[in-house]
Amino acid sequence: MPKSAKKKTSAKAIASTLASLKGLSNRPGLPAGDSVIGVTTPTNKFTIIHTKELDVYEQGAMGPGLAPAAAAAAPPGDNFGGTARKAAKLSISTAKTENFADVKALIKTLPAESKMIHHTPPIGTGATSKRVKEEERNVHVTAFMYAASREADNDFHLIIGLGPTVTPDMYMTMELSGLPPAGSASFAKLKAARDAFKKFFKDIGGQSPGTTYDFYHPPIPVQIDGSLFFDMSHASGGRPGPPSLKSRMPVIFEVHPITKIVLKKP
Repeated sequence: MPKSAKKKTSAKAIASTLASLKGLSNRPGLPAGDSVIGVTTPTNKFTIIHTKELDVYEQGAMGPGLAPAAAAAAPPGDNFGGTARKAAKLSISTAKTENFADVKALIKTLPAESKMIHHTPPIGTGATSKRVKEEERNVHVTAFMYAASREADNDFHLIIGLGPTVTPDMYMTMELSGLPPAGSASFAKLKAARDAFKKFFKDIGGQSPGTTYDFYHPPIPVQIDGSLFFDMSHASGGRPGPPSLKSRMPVIFEVHPITKIVLKKP
């Protein structure tokens, strides 16, 4: 197993590393330059770009979504720590799986946001809010992971997009949920997916993301299975996603929870 790669945090080391990366200057899905606070190169083919970007609604977000110098510590353990639509987030649809070649193809099939916001019956945001009909869909998507963070509720937010040579770029949030109680029907699948994600980084000597967004170069090829979810909590106000990418995130539908994830090692 590879040793953990050392994170470089000096301005000189960051600039030197970024300047050495092939294909960095003309690919989509990168963070704003002034948000970069470190780089880690676990292999000579793969770099993790650490930033101070976070979702604007997260505690500690300042201005356009930049964390203060001292970022919050990652939540302990793996259990889900939130309440918003908890029942839906921790459940798995029983629908047959639909296959999609990419994120754009999936997004084309989603109901209009206005329909979901004014849904009949209304979609609540409390802990007991269950899946509605439009969320009773399971999908399999082939895509690329551009960025990820670990949220205060213990979900991993993955920013999933089209291939790095495809324009215009487009992204969607897909989430590895914090875990339900061990006796829950969804526990085994959610734990297996979460463990696979963390093992990917461990196996290459890298780090799974913390509370601010990590970006990846090159973006990581990934296959994701999971259930659809409408993020009613963010239907108004601050929308999910890192500030550098969320202008190209056209929906607040998510794949949540992810029930299986396969990441390709660099």
